[in-house]
Amino acid sequence: MPVKNRAGVKTPEGYRMINRGGGRGEIFLYGPIGQDFWGDGISAKIFADDLKALGAVTTIDVRINSEGGDVFDGKAMYTLLNGHAAKIIVHVDGLAASAASFIAMAGDEIEIAEGAFIMIHDCTGGCYGRAEDMRSYASLLDAANGSVVDVYVSRTGNDAATVKKWMKDETWMSGKDAVANKFADRMVGNLKVAASVKRPAMFKNLPVALRPRRNAAVAALAALAK
Repeated sequence: MPVKNRAGVKTPEGYRMINRGGGRGEIFLYGPIGQDFWGDGISAKIFADDLKALGAVTTIDVRINSEGGDVFDGKAMYTLLNGHAAKIIVHVDGLAASAASFIAMAGDEIEIAEGAFIMIHDCTGGCYGRAEDMRSYASLLDAANGSVVDVYVSRTGNDAATVKKWMKDETWMSGKDAVANKFADRMVGNLKVAASVKRPAMFKNLPVALRPRRNAAVAALAALAK
């Protein structure tokens, strides 16, 4: 049964956390990571509360189809999953980009659909203020990038210099590439889930195959969550 959020807290579109019974939980991250300007997205607070309410499960399937979002919410979710007593099996159903890609690294096992993608890039953001504010913000981005590099290096075994280059270049990995680069352990057959990019202008190297198909992704989530 789905975990219930606190009264008055809206469940983000594309997000579900379900206790399937028999010691197995399932999490759907099919949307932005962290609440965005429009109030959409999955906050670390909701995620943490629901994970606690999920109870004593021994295996958690984490299904991802997300273009990413807030780096700090994503890092918090990664830490919560990485420290959980259950076995974490990550399924990249459509897209694990940006913050969603390092959440995926919490998996004891990571599988990716043949037609899915993982994307890694440098942390981005904006700042308003004085020159000193700009310098401080740049230092914050440097620190965030370093933290993300550490996560990728720890899970994949790739050296830091290679990972930094991939991040700088905004690297998109198909299922085959993700396995070859050790960002996934195995590739599986495609699901009826369309990788969804809501704001394609955010990315400089977006593959042609990944154009906005959000309605199809949300419909597929509803069917899978039943």
